[in-house]
Amino acid sequence: MQRNHPLLLLILITTSLFSCKSNTIPYTQSGNWYTVSAFNGANRSEAATFVIGNFAYLAGGWDGVRRYNDLWQFDPSGVNGSWFQMASMPAYTDSGAGTARSSAVAFAVGQEGYVGTGYDGYNYLSDFWQYDVPSNSWTQIAPFPPGARYEAVAFAIGNYGYVSTGYDGLNPQKDFWQYDPSTNPPMGTWTPERSMGGEKRYSAVSFVYNNKGYIVTGVNSGTAVNDFWVFDPTQNDTSQWSELRHITNFSTESYDDGYTTIIRWNAAAFTILGTQTGDKAYITTGENGALMTFTWEYDFATDLWTEKTPFEGVSRTGAVGFTVQNRGYAGTGRSTSQPLDDIRQFFPNEVENPND
Repeated sequence: MQRNHPLLLLILITTSLFSCKSNTIPYTQSGNWYTVSAFNGANRSEAATFVIGNFAYLAGGWDGVRRYNDLWQFDPSGVNGSWFQMASMPAYTDSGAGTARSSAVAFAVGQEGYVGTGYDGYNYLSDFWQYDVPSNSWTQIAPFPPGARYEAVAFAIGNYGYVSTGYDGLNPQKDFWQYDPSTNPPMGTWTPERSMGGEKRYSAVSFVYNNKGYIVTGVNSGTAVNDFWVFDPTQNDTSQWSELRHITNFSTESYDDGYTTIIRWNAAAFTILGTQTGDKAYITTGENGALMTFTWEYDFATDLWTEKTPFEGVSRTGAVGFTVQNRGYAGTGRSTSQPLDDIRQFFPNEVENPND
């Protein structure tokens, strides 16, 4: 008659009990990346994106040889979504500079998308363009007042667009400008606002939640920055910017001991509301000494970060991230010198499935 060792039974029961708990799922299986319809245009990195209604738009970018002035619309409906080419930005500006560019910024107000600044391969740019969805047409608007720069960030809150950070060819920046499209139409008006504290930077990411704008990651003089800021336009002038917790092991507390792979530049970011644990933002891909796939989730309620399943495509920099119909996407970019066209949607509540 076979006998079971009591100690062995205890170990097996204990292991079984703990393996059933959800918190034992490793970060590498905390979320699932699902491949959707590949970008229809030329493979590229450093494109700009904005979202209007139920559609996302991707403009410009660089394939390693040439820069683009085309515009593409992404419709997420259906199983994998679809891409449609829209009217390209005009071939030349009034000054004779080409509008094909990479590392530009973009935001949307109402039915208009705005694309500006960037790099055309020879010059840093300051021009700005308005895209009107109903007419599928472009109009040149007031240029960015501080002058040319690239790898800045932009976002929109309410009826205003905002642009900050970037590199002007000599120095990183952190000035902050508001764009009001309702004044002096169609040119609009740029107004300088109080800038955030902390580090100057370029190649950062921004996202919007609950009518607040967030700026995080980026690089300053070759070093990744670790400070994190939020802008609230409803506060008085001196209180509009607040510093959040750093994204490295900065404090003496234990919550950030594992913050080892959040800092980076040239990343992609998006938000997803109503996950199983609340409203979240995500950053993925980018670089910091090497190309990255690390993905981190930011909890707006706790100001804490949690590592999630890494981006399932090849490591890359210069990808785009966007949220449309409350779905988070990341894709395009480049791996070393190879431009890419794949797009993936992130499902934060699923376990990783590398076969989809």
